Amino acid sequence: MNEIFRGMLTASRRTVFVLITLILSTATLQAASDYKSSTEYRALRDSVHHAFNDGDSARFFASIYQFEKYLINQNDLHAYYTQRCNEIVFELNRQNIFEAYMLSVRLSRELTDRKLHKEMYMAINMMGHIYHYSGNNASAKRCFWEVIRMMEKEGYQESIPPIYMNLVNIVISEDSEEALRLIDQAASLARETSPEREFDIEARRTLAYYRMGDMKRFDIGYQAYKEGEAKGLSSVHGRSLEVYHLVRQGNIDEAVRLANESMDDRYSTIAEIYSSVGRWQEAFEMQKKDMAETDSINSLLLSSSLQGIQTELERYEQENKETLRHLYGVAAIATLLLLLVLALIYIVKTRQRHLREIRKAYQRALESDKIKTLFIQNVSHEVRTPLNVISGFAQLMADPERNLSNEECRYMSDMVVHNSNRITLMLDEVLMIAAQESSAEEEKVAIRCNDFMRNIMKELHICSEKKNLIRASYETKVTDDLEVYTCKKVLRTILYQLLDNAIKNTDSGSITLKAVATTSQLMLAVEDTGIGVPAEEAEHIFERFVKLDPFKDGLGIGLSFCRTMAQRIGGSVTLDQSYTGPGARFVLTLPL
Repeated sequence: MNEIFRGMLTASRRTVFVLITLILSTATLQAASDYKSSTEYRALRDSVHHAFNDGDSARFFASIYQFEKYLINQNDLHAYYTQRCNEIVFELNRQNIFEAYMLSVRLSRELTDRKLHKEMYMAINMMGHIYHYSGNNASAKRCFWEVIRMMEKEGYQESIPPIYMNLVNIVISEDSEEALRLIDQAASLARETSPEREFDIEARRTLAYYRMGDMKRFDIGYQAYKEGEAKGLSSVHGRSLEVYHLVRQGNIDEAVRLANESMDDRYSTIAEIYSSVGRWQEAFEMQKKDMAETDSINSLLLSSSLQGIQTELERYEQENKETLRHLYGVAAIATLLLLLVLALIYIVKTRQRHLREIRKAYQRALESDKIKTLFIQNVSHEVRTPLNVISGFAQLMADPERNLSNEECRYMSDMVVHNSNRITLMLDEVLMIAAQESSAEEEKVAIRCNDFMRNIMKELHICSEKKNLIRASYETKVTDDLEVYTCKKVLRTILYQLLDNAIKNTDSGSITLKAVATTSQLMLAVEDTGIGVPAEEAEHIFERFVKLDPFKDGLGIGLSFCRTMAQRIGGSVTLDQSYTGPGARFVLTLPL
């Protein structure tokens, strides 16, 4: 029956897969008998062919039943059961998974009852396709491996390569190396038993290289495909190869056009193409269309299955009224159908959840990319300035033709040391924040508030050029015995960051750390007389890599870090917008 299905390769995504498998798996027909050259045989065969191609169910089943009756009369059971498999394929292509399943069960029972063990691989092969169609890949793989074992035992060597390719289609997304090993086995066996299949298998291998990102071997495979095509060979994977070759050539719009015209999974393929060149908005739109199409197919499958179940239950209910002999059979079938419905519902829910997770991961990836870019820009800017100073003064000091005075050399040396310290402090800040955010939460201890704050102010470092211009002090309205129960190291880091931020933005005046307590909270305020913060920027400054003055030192991550770490210990950090200034007041609130 190979001739019947040669032109049926333009249906749905799953339709193409099932048809190709059936064409190849039924290639074990015995040597043609005399009746196959008769006019009647060709007329019946062509009638089935055209009805299948047109998707006309009434005409197809009428034609195939007549053809099957003819084959039974010719005593060709192999050809007869091949046509029974074609009935299952037809139902799968119409997305009638329930009907296809029932036909497979009946086929298996009939082969068992007739003791046709040599042909049992047909029923198992059909069940493998049904499992794969329904998303149960584990069961599908078990079926296809069993088919290979039976074919080897019965001597159907020439039909094994397409079964290997069925397995490739399942494992390619799980284990690409395993997929290549299966392709190697299929190609080796085809070379010995059915050379006409080798070209198609090698085309599938080339697609696998593309999926793995091995573009060198993909290009080599594509060249081999074009050479075979020039010799008159063809492959069902040819369109896909042409699309991905256009992507490799940078001809994205032509690749999208060809994929849209000729590929059944066009939306997911186009989304992949756009993603590969960074056209994220178009990729997102194509992904939405693909999800909508998948959800539509899932709904159709579920609706069809439910309708089939309803019809089956009504039939058995009527039979049960006529006799009680079939009671146990009805119960068994009802249980089977219920399990099938649950399996289908589970498949739909699992796919929907998976798609939601993909969307969330996609958004997280975009956000991470944005943060990475900002981080690189800020670090580049902050490091470049002191490096330029260091490089410039180093060149001047190393120039033997310049007669520099001791005072000039001392000044240049101080500037080199100062800017080296700037880079060191900046990197230390990044490493400290990364270590704090990724470390496990420390044990909380009781801290005497006033003693702890006074020590913080003693350890406070104000750069030499501001030391005589800025006064630092601690003011408290809490008693010396007041204790706060929190993580000591985290609290110290937050206060250092807030005070350091005040020093960076204050050229002269004062910096004050204040402590006030209520019945349930301790409020620590850092006030400065610096440049202040505009009201519209009150929340914006707590975002990562935000600096109101791009010429100030730092990476713009201190305030964001303070808020994150405060939340870890149950507190909060805010900008007091009621503060009239001059300068700004940041308030750290902790529970007592």
